Formats: sequence, structure tokens, C-alpha cells
Amino acid sequence: MTMSTMIWKELKERPTALIASLLAIILSVTALVAIRNVTIFSEQEVAGKLDELGANVLILPQGVTLQDYYAADMHQETIPEEHVAELALAGLTGVEAITPKLCVPTKVDDQDVILTGILPQSEIQKMNAWSGGGMLFKKHEGCKAKINVADENQDSPEALAERRSLQHLNKSEVILGSDFAAANNLKAGDSLDLLGESFNVLTVLPATGTVDDSRVFAHLHTVQRLSSAGPVVNIIEVMGCCEDVANGLVGDLSELLPGTKVVTIANVVETQVSINRMMTNLSYLFLAILIAVGGASMASASFANVIERRREIGTLMALGATPRFVTRLFLAKAALLGLAGGICGYILGSVIAVFLGPAFADVTVVPVPGLALVAATVAVLVTLAASYFPARQASRLDPCLCFKEV
Repeated sequence: MTMSTMIWKELKERPTALIASLLAIILSVTALVAIRNVTIFSEQEVAGKLDELGANVLILPQGVTLQDYYAADMHQETIPEEHVAELALAGLTGVEAITPKLCVPTKVDDQDVILTGILPQSEIQKMNAWSGGGMLFKKHEGCKAKINVADENQDSPEALAERRSLQHLNKSEVILGSDFAAANNLKAGDSLDLLGESFNVLTVLPATGTVDDSRVFAHLHTVQRLSSAGPVVNIIEVMGCCEDVANGLVGDLSELLPGTKVVTIANVVETQVSINRMMTNLSYLFLAILIAVGGASMASASFANVIERRREIGTLMALGATPRFVTRLFLAKAALLGLAGGICGYILGSVIAVFLGPAFADVTVVPVPGLALVAATVAVLVTLAASYFPARQASRLDPCLCFKEV
């Protein structure tokens, strides 16, 4: 009789102990997988919403009061453009993009328009290279991203509508808001006269429903020159990693630029991050429960199984089974239970997360295959650890004493 045959025979003849041990493992793994699933997609949802918002930190002149997030640059006060270089050279963790802006009111064919100067990310990356970082920038990998991450989505000038920043812009080019372009019947490739100079229209932005729809965007240094404003900006918009914004980035910015006001959507960010952190901690809690409850249940069932099967163990050893074989027999059964419990718990936890994710966290959840390996591995390790000492106890039984007790 092979070891596998003996294990299946044991599981078939003693289903009560099997079901009790298996249920404890399945329930713990189910809770762990369900919470981790929801947490993973909740974090992705937060990152996506912040990405759609664009900048989530605004650096303003000290005396400016913020009333409208998307019109925060509509004021007459300025701050030195050199703050942009200071911020780029500082290399603060969590800063993904920096967009300084200068707004100048002007007219086009007797129509009032706000000419907004912006500095493309490619030029800010050059500033970052001065500090020895070179021109190789990592892509965004969740939080802890480095400054001015080069994003392929920024290569398209239309990205300015969502990210409020863009990668490249020549000094002779302008980008038009959708409302301004429609009112003046302009499209990409046309020419536009502004402040006595002619510009080529690079693109027309998609409608955003904000003041950007009625603006004209040009290179910051061109706007500074044409308006004689000098090397100043009205605002510096910063896209920061949500966790870093909540965990001290705002304070770092205030300390770096003491003569400015740093405004953030911190309350939203902190709330979302705290919820995700709570969900993560809950998953760790259920991991501890898995180890405690599942391990205790498995250890108790294994000790009871050893006592119940003393005669059978003694018979095996009398027939020539070695202590190592007996130990492997118990551990193999434990590993099989752990594997079955881990897989069943993963499936049940994934199903629960798919249905409860939209209801409780307002996020769409799909199963994460990587969690199957984690669930099965943890469950197997817990059951093996819990069954080790009972297995060792079984391997040390004296066959003579086992038959004497019967």
C-alpha cells in the first residue's frame, strides 16, 4: 500500500476531522484573499482618480486664497521661476511631475483670452539632470516614484487636458482650449497671432468642463518675454504620489519653499490612503487569524489523530515502517489539506470580493491570480508547521507499548 493510498483511505474514513480542519483553513484564507483583492483594486482606483485630476498639490504666492481649484492661477501675484529649479534639484520622493504656469490676459480679435505659459516636462527633466540623476527616469511604480517620471501618455499634447502637464512644447507653438478653438474656427496646423507674434497651433484640447477650455497655452518663456513679466510664475502645480502627499510631501515642499503657500487635496488623499491602509492591516490581521486558528485547529486534529491511530501506527512500524516514513505520512496529509484549503479559500474569497467590492468599496474587482499562489503557500506552510510536532510524536511511538495498550 503506497503512502498516497493510505492518506486517501484515512481522509475517507475520518471525514469529520477532515471537514473541521479544512473549514478553519478555508474561512481564514477566504477572508485574507477577499480583503487583499478589494485593497489592491481600491489602491488602483485612487491612483486612477488622482491621475485624472492631474496636479494634487499647488504651490502659490503667500497671499493668494484658493477658491477654485482649476482657476487657482488666476491672480496677479507671482513667485520666482527659480523655485522650479529648486524643486527639480531637490529630488523629493513622490514628486512625479512639476508644471509652473504664468497667466496673462490678452485679446485675440477683440476677444478676451487667458494666455497661459507652461513649462514642458522635458525641460524640467534637464534641471533634474543637473543634480547628477541623468536623463533616465523611472516609470511610475505606485508610490515612492522619482521626480518627473517620463510617461508615454505625456508625449501626446492632448494629455495636458487630463494631467495638466505635457512632455514637449516648442516656443513657437500654442495649444488651444476646445471652446476657444471652436469660437475662432481654429484647428491643428493653423496660425494664431498673439501679442504681436505668430504661432502654430499644435493641437486642440478635448473639452474638460473647466476654465482650460477657453484658454491658449504657450511656452512659459515665450509668455514671459512677450508680457515683459520676467522670470516669474503664478503657480507651480505638482503631481505627487497619493501616499507621499498624505505622509509628509506637503511639509517637505513648505520647508523647501518657505515663501510660498502649499495647498493640497490632502483631506481626500488622506482619507483614501487611510482606508487602503486599514484594509491592508485587516488582511494582515486575517493572516494572523489564519496562522492562529487554522494552525491550532490543525495541530489539535493532528494530535487527536495520533492518539486515535496508535494501534495502526504501531502496526506500520512493526511491519517495518521507519519513523521518517510515519512523519512524512502525517506531513503529507497536512500539506494536502493545506493545499486544498488554500485553493478553496482563494476561489471563495475572490468570488466574495467580486460581489462585495462594488458594494462596500465602490470599486470593480476581478480575481488576482497571484493571490492563489500566496494563499496556497501560506495555508500549506501553516498546516505543515502545525502538524510537525504531532507527526514527530507519532514517529516516536513504541510498537510494543501501542499493542499493550489495546
